[in-house]
Amino acid sequence: MSGSDTIPGSDGRPRCRWCTGEAAFEHYHDTEWGFPLADDRRLFEKLSLEGTRSGQSWRTRFEQRDTYRRAFDDFDFQRIARYDTFKIRSLLQNDSIDLKRDRIEAIIHNAGRALKLQTRHGSLAAFLWAFETPRNTPAPDETPTESPASVLLSKALKRHGWQFVAPSVTHGFMQAVGLCNDHVAGCVTRADVERARAAFKPPVDQAKSATD
Repeated sequence: MSGSDTIPGSDGRPRCRWCTGEAAFEHYHDTEWGFPLADDRRLFEKLSLEGTRSGQSWRTRFEQRDTYRRAFDDFDFQRIARYDTFKIRSLLQNDSIDLKRDRIEAIIHNAGRALKLQTRHGSLAAFLWAFETPRNTPAPDETPTESPASVLLSKALKRHGWQFVAPSVTHGFMQAVGLCNDHVAGCVTRADVERARAAFKPPVDQAKSATD
């Protein structure tokens, strides 16, 4: 890993190069990206936003995050699963999110699938955290677009009927919620994330515990 993989942040300490440009990106990098997340609604949000990017940069989706939260009832997937044609029409007319019908319908469809996983496993988080990569794994030599774990998660979600969950989508999701630690070596936040992951206790999967 070369020194070019990091860049000094606002405080002069080295960080992943992708977080430069705005204070909000650096704050997200330092306090959210890669830290373990177990809240079902926020997990569904991140999967949904990754799946709606359709060629747009993550920065664009990040900047629109609050707008999407307002449009989709803060990603309460119990409510989203009940959206009707009137709500779909309203979302199509919402220029602040600019989503095509197939992406809107996929979020609604996936909300129903999330409810089923929540019922079966006790939480959506319990299902997703079964795909965590081993802790203390080396940082990647370059920024990958997918990983063996993201391929497995993609296949598992598709088996459960999810849409727009390609391996590149699930990889971006895994990076964001702490299922892997892809802060580059030398990044000041990498060790913080690793400590947080070591202290994190994944939710118990009720489906597995019932069969033990």
